[in-house]
Amino acid sequence: MFADLPPSLLWPLVIVLGLCLGSFLNVVVTRLPVMLMQGWRAEAREALELQDERDEESPTTFNLITPASQCPACNTPIAWHDNIPLLGYVKRRGKCANCDQRISLQYPMIELAGMALVAAVIAIHGASLQSLFLVGACLTLLALAAIDFRTQLLPDIITLPLLWAGLGYQLLFQPLMLTSAVIGAMAGYLSLWSFYWLFKLITGKEGMGYGDFKLLAALGAWLGWQTLPMVLILSAGAGAVIGILVQLAMPRLRGTPMPFGPFLAMAGWIALLAGAPLQAAYLGLMS
Repeated sequence: MFADLPPSLLWPLVIVLGLCLGSFLNVVVTRLPVMLMQGWRAEAREALELQDERDEESPTTFNLITPASQCPACNTPIAWHDNIPLLGYVKRRGKCANCDQRISLQYPMIELAGMALVAAVIAIHGASLQSLFLVGACLTLLALAAIDFRTQLLPDIITLPLLWAGLGYQLLFQPLMLTSAVIGAMAGYLSLWSFYWLFKLITGKEGMGYGDFKLLAALGAWLGWQTLPMVLILSAGAGAVIGILVQLAMPRLRGTPMPFGPFLAMAGWIALLAGAPLQAAYLGLMS
């Protein structure tokens, strides 16, 4: 349907859709870790048979829908016209209309990133059902990167569906790649799992989390095992360069753990959007 739209209609629709999806991702990035933490805390108290004083009060509903968007500083609900993706932030110059406190740049940045990813998929792969799957994968990686950057968590509730969606994508659109995708999922997990234990045996420290294993497994499902070396080189190289630059610019951060998920997500975007020519160039260098 969208493939038949003239560019004058298609691209405004793509921009609006990307901004709206980015706005929803902001909700996921901000609220999902809190929801998970609340669930883990409740499960721990139940396992320990501890009574939570708040249980006697009427519980406040908190999920991806309720409550409505509100200022992080004063909890004042945000008016609908101030909640329009990107425009609302620009209109209020990045400040709350009630308390005048700064609102994080995360919100417009994720909205712009969502728009850019949707536009890139449509520009490279066209408007099709296959592109819809790729948009979902790219935006899921964006959510994971932002959550990991904020909390150093890569939730199973996102990484595991991403893995299965990758296998489903191969089954629907590239059935000849399904074997490669299954091997890619296994190899992605086992490669980082092996590095984790080797690093721990040598140093006694944990170099990364289990969420990184699952994220690379998901990328293996989407890309096939042949692309995993390129993904690891891109993510590790970017992580090393940015890590060194950050420590040189801010010495107080030396020794602070740096999440690896954003770099895996970045490599995943590159491979999903321009994987074929990059893979050909990579194999040419290796041969």
